[in-house]
Amino acid sequence: MKTTRKTMVSAFLGLLSLGAQAKADCTTSCQLSKVNQYFDALDAVSYKGSTVTDIDALINLMHDEVKYEHIEYQANFDKPAWRRAFLRNLESGRYDSATSREIRVLRSIPGKSHIAVEYAYGVNQADGSWQQQEPMLAVFGFKDGKISLIRELW
Repeated sequence: MKTTRKTMVSAFLGLLSLGAQAKADCTTSCQLSKVNQYFDALDAVSYKGSTVTDIDALINLMHDEVKYEHIEYQANFDKPAWRRAFLRNLESGRYDSATSREIRVLRSIPGKSHIAVEYAYGVNQADGSWQQQEPMLAVFGFKDGKISLIRELW
């Protein structure tokens, strides 16, 4: 009886371990998907008429321990501070972009728990094309299957 119980407990712990590992692993395609979700949500926040709900949808994509860093502007936010910064911008009316504006990932380089992306802002044209602006670089880190680091390098 003890052997059976011990075997069952070991099997259960093994399954829990596999579940945790599966949650923690975010393959390159998973990472790129999360980066695209981030940029889509960032677009939604920047559009004229965006709301606190849009900000919360963006922030909820992040790991609780997320760090946002912008090297040029010396920004270094944790999750609560970053949300407050978005709210200040919303309250001051800074989010007024047209919905034709869209951020797109141009290229990516995967790494261990990180992905570097070249991305650009652009505008969707009436003919269906997308007019790209100057490309930028960011590195995204991942923890527990969520974005845990955004380091802007432009």
